[in-house]
Amino acid sequence: MAEEEDIYTKDGTVDYRNKPANKKKTGTWKACPYILGNECCERLAYYGMSTNLVVYFKTQLDQHSATAAKNQANWSGTCYVMPLIGAFLADSYLGRYWTIAIFSIIYVCGMALLTISASVPGLRPTCYEKDKCHATDGQTAVFFVALYLVALGTGGIKPCVSSYGADQFDDADPIERNYKNSFFNWFYFSINIGALVASSLIVWIQQDIGWGWGFGVPAVAMAFAVISFFGGSHLYRYQKPGGSPLTRICQVVVASFRKYDISLPAEKSLLYETTAAESAIKGSRKLAHTNELRFFDKAAVRTESDENRGSTNNWKLCTVTQVEELKSVIKLLPIWATGIIFSTVYNQMSNMFVLQAMYMDTHLGKFKIPEASLSVFDTIAVILWVPVYDRMLIPFVRKFTGHKNGLSQLQRMGTGLVISVFAMVSAAVVEVVRLGIVKRHNYYDTTNDIPMSVFWQIPQYMIIGCAEVFTFIGQLEFFYDQAPDSMRSLCAALSLTTTALGSYVSSLLVTIVTDLSTKNGKAGWIADNPNYGKLHYFFLLLSVLSVLNFFIFLVVAKRYKYKKAINKDDLVPMVVDDDDKLAL
Repeated sequence: MAEEEDIYTKDGTVDYRNKPANKKKTGTWKACPYILGNECCERLAYYGMSTNLVVYFKTQLDQHSATAAKNQANWSGTCYVMPLIGAFLADSYLGRYWTIAIFSIIYVCGMALLTISASVPGLRPTCYEKDKCHATDGQTAVFFVALYLVALGTGGIKPCVSSYGADQFDDADPIERNYKNSFFNWFYFSINIGALVASSLIVWIQQDIGWGWGFGVPAVAMAFAVISFFGGSHLYRYQKPGGSPLTRICQVVVASFRKYDISLPAEKSLLYETTAAESAIKGSRKLAHTNELRFFDKAAVRTESDENRGSTNNWKLCTVTQVEELKSVIKLLPIWATGIIFSTVYNQMSNMFVLQAMYMDTHLGKFKIPEASLSVFDTIAVILWVPVYDRMLIPFVRKFTGHKNGLSQLQRMGTGLVISVFAMVSAAVVEVVRLGIVKRHNYYDTTNDIPMSVFWQIPQYMIIGCAEVFTFIGQLEFFYDQAPDSMRSLCAALSLTTTALGSYVSSLLVTIVTDLSTKNGKAGWIADNPNYGKLHYFFLLLSVLSVLNFFIFLVVAKRYKYKKAINKDDLVPMVVDDDDKLAL
């Protein structure tokens, strides 16, 4: 398809400069509506299925509160680990286009099986009254097979869609590069449009009409996501996969250790690099040499045996660009690690916030609001903040910082980390007030709603939404820009694993807190009936961890230096970001 229409350079990218007419026909904002439409529908499907998952575990599969919370966290974590598989295939063999296409079909199959497991007699749980059900081991197994099939499907999509959208803008074109900065904001905006429908309409369908319809509608939405993606095929810009990045990383490590006793040359120009304008790695520009992690430079030192050999053995001699690829990934890891606690806080929206809401008054007049639908306020906050940030905050802050984007990517991420602390404090305050009402009126075992409106949760959801606009979007842009060109899917997947590890940390914290706080027959912090628990302690624990995490972020961000790519037109290093370090 694309190979027949486009001219490719030696590094595997489409050569639009030699074909300007074709460049005007493809890419930029012309291609983005199909990609953004795909993401919007896919996120509607994902959140439509996942937002209410804890409630399904408790009411349909009859699981204990702690078990339901752990199962939700483990599945959510898996959804964000699977992108490592999809990203590897995309960067190495399939390319982003075909990876998205193949895994989207797997995703649809998982959603279809999920719908069947909740609607077909014999496969769906047996209910003896509303929200009082029992599931056999076989029924539970079918549901979890469908659930993890969805996790596999999302693994191929998540790391590729944002990178594929950004690929539609040419880094060498200053105008298109500015458009790319806005793309990530609107990409996250489209995610939350889908999430808005999911957390309002889909959650209502699940709890008031039925789970069969509640999973069926997201399945149809996912089918529309596939149609939207294929609909833009004629407008996309394509990039050939550059071969296995893991192999190249291993080659640098092996070559470095083989030459551990060799001294580095005083001049960096003596290190091995191809003489051609393009990098030897398909789909990647050359990277300028840096003075950090210099041990790995040994892989690019030419020895006498290398000179005498007719051809280059990549396990003994690597190019500077190949070495810098490894350095770039290593330098990303400390920043990556500081995103885990933020993701743990984010995970509470579909976990402890829902559990808290189940023991509050969820009525709005005569209408009963599904507990999980309060996450709509997180979505509303994002939808409001994205245009405010993109159109108002950036120009305003730019006047003071002089940075073209107002805040550097790291400054943006750090701001979100600070904001997230207040979300946990807000949730703790709500729980203290709720437990005070329980104690005063002896509502410990009441089956009626406690006279405290669930709308008291709105601030904690809105604060997390605001923090997302800073941290998650900043993270998307940071990992795309700082990744080597041929490893962008893999680095996008790396950033997504913070969400996975955040879910696992949440599950681990629940386990540790439950084990420690239930000794001597106590109900514990996270009791099956939260009226006997101390859920506010759990929220305060997360707020303390978030503060500590922010100070660690400050240290690693201060030390970070942005990558420099070499423009192959003039062989001058091009700094990907204006800041060499984070300015505080």
